[in-house]
This record gives sequence, C-alpha cells and structure tokens, in this order.
Amino acid sequence: MSIIDTVTLTRTEYEALISDIEDAEDLAAVAAAEAREAALGKKIARADYLSIDLVKRLSQGEHPIRVWRAHRGMTREVLAAAAGVAPSYVSEIETWRKPGSFAAIAKLATALRVSLDDIAAWLKAAK
Repeated sequence: MSIIDTVTLTRTEYEALISDIEDAEDLAAVAAAEAREAALGKKIARADYLSIDLVKRLSQGEHPIRVWRAHRGMTREVLAAAAGVAPSYVSEIETWRKPGSFAAIAKLATALRVSLDDIAAWLKAAK
C-alpha cells in the first residue's frame, strides 16, 4: 500500500508559491542571457533578437518567413536561392496563398538561420 502525502494551502499561499517560481524562472532566464552575452559578445548574442516592429508584424499575422527575411536583410530572390526553392513559391508562402510543404519551410528556416520550431510556433499562432 502506498502512502500519499498531501499538503493543503490557502489560495493566497498557492499564488505566492507560483509567483515565486515564476520570479525564479525569470531570474534564471536573465542570468542565462547575460552569460551568453558575456561569452559571445552582445552583437553576436543578440543577432537573433527581433525588433519590436518585427514582433508586431508577427503578432498582426504577417508570415514568419517574410518577417525573418526582413530581419536578415534578404531579398526574396536571395532567400529562394539560398533555400533552393523558386522565388515565386517563396512569394506564395509569404502571402499565405500556399502553405508551403514541410520540406520547403524547413529549407527556408535553415536559410534564414531560424529554428523550424520558431517558424512553426508563429504559423500555429496565425491560425
């Protein structure tokens, strides 16, 4: 027979614990970012940070491939060549006329030096 230990907390105590955990997670994230910047230098460590304007474009439903292409300063043709896909296909993906195959999105993400998870998260959020 197993013994189950339970603890009963008030709502106030529970919310205080959750708040403390969130604060600890935030502090750990800041410490990790600072350590990464110290190791790599700010410019390199922040190369993948999006400006608030680009984040707003994503939040407003603009295709993440287009936003990351803008962030990288690439033309559609340069991105297409780097990914090995047709520029017209990139245009259709960026304007939501075609969803893009998994292989094409993966190639575009690689060419943009952004994780496929980041692209997929914004694609899911746009639905």
